[in-house]
Amino acid sequence: MLLEVAIRRKVLTFKKGAAMPTPAASVSPTGDPWLLTPGPLTTSSKVKEAMLHDLGARDHGFIEINRRLRERLVAIAGGQDSHVCVPLQGSGTFAVEAMLGNFVPQDGKVLVVMNGAYGLRMAKICKYNRRIMRILETPEDRPSDPVALDRTLTEDREITHVAAVHCETTSGILNPIEAIAEVTARHRRSLLIDAMSAFGALPLDARRVPFDALVASSNKCLEGAPGLGFCIARQSALEASAGNSPALSLDLHDQWQAMESNGQWRFTPPTHVILALDQALKEFEAEGGVEGRGARYRENCRLLVQGMRALGFETLLPDALQAPIIVTFRMPADPRFDFETFYDALRGRGYVIYPGKLTVAPSFRIGCIGRLGSEEIRGALAAIEDTLAEMGVVDCSPYRPLGRTGS
Repeated sequence: MLLEVAIRRKVLTFKKGAAMPTPAASVSPTGDPWLLTPGPLTTSSKVKEAMLHDLGARDHGFIEINRRLRERLVAIAGGQDSHVCVPLQGSGTFAVEAMLGNFVPQDGKVLVVMNGAYGLRMAKICKYNRRIMRILETPEDRPSDPVALDRTLTEDREITHVAAVHCETTSGILNPIEAIAEVTARHRRSLLIDAMSAFGALPLDARRVPFDALVASSNKCLEGAPGLGFCIARQSALEASAGNSPALSLDLHDQWQAMESNGQWRFTPPTHVILALDQALKEFEAEGGVEGRGARYRENCRLLVQGMRALGFETLLPDALQAPIIVTFRMPADPRFDFETFYDALRGRGYVIYPGKLTVAPSFRIGCIGRLGSEEIRGALAAIEDTLAEMGVVDCSPYRPLGRTGS
């Protein structure tokens, strides 16, 4: 197979190249490092292999794949009797912007429930689209507050929509989306969910969690390739959104109508990404869907947190607030610890982590998602231990201001 030849050549190049890793290095079957990040992620060989085919946008087989994808994505959300799926070219942010621009009309008012960078991004999108907006913010290390939401919706009758993030990967915190949905529904407002880092691994069923729109992407917990976002929308709400979109390319209603009429995309589709997602969904279903995928990620998270704490690192969040997606660790106070050196040394050993995005504390992040299991997590922990020894770091506890103890 072409992919097998490419893998053998890439591994050979990796082993013979000038930037040869340390003896402790670990690489995936393609010779690439393991990605312990929030996305893009390590994908399976079969997902990569699926992209070796070229299909025309009007090919009957491709149209059938699109139909199948849309049905499967709606089923994951439990929306078969009420919701439809509208795919969209681009990253997850494209889908978030499309959701906010389509479902919040010009005379509407959206309350952005925020506790991190991705809530902040939704607020920024609303400003760009000139949508009336209000912010309900909690600190990055605290979950969104349904009680404060209830109070805000009671006080401000002009709010028509609530926008919330299910899992905020700025910190890795799991927000109480079911409670947020219950409060929003009780006040008869519309809920819009950014489920980028949760969809496919954390349960969210439209039959129990009322929402008008939810957006996610191909390259997170579904373990496909980046380049495709999608919106799971209540059909009645999508129909009512006609004419709201501030941009032609992001018009979800127009995209939906086109796909309903002939199964085709309005503009050039990301064919290879769609083929990869089709294969990724086969693997998702074989693993046991949300339950099976979530179980593997939870075990990855457990092993990671346990191992990092044994090395002396401190997590930003207590276990009760931690989603099994990405974990934030406080930066060690040891003066010999330098993040760039730490990052490069781990990269040389075959593991890619992520810098922090917090304002509350210096930090870095390690992901639990993608085509990773316990073997890769243990390998990463061993690489971290070797790297710390190489750097001469003996104390991984974080800096604490005078008079402050605990996390």
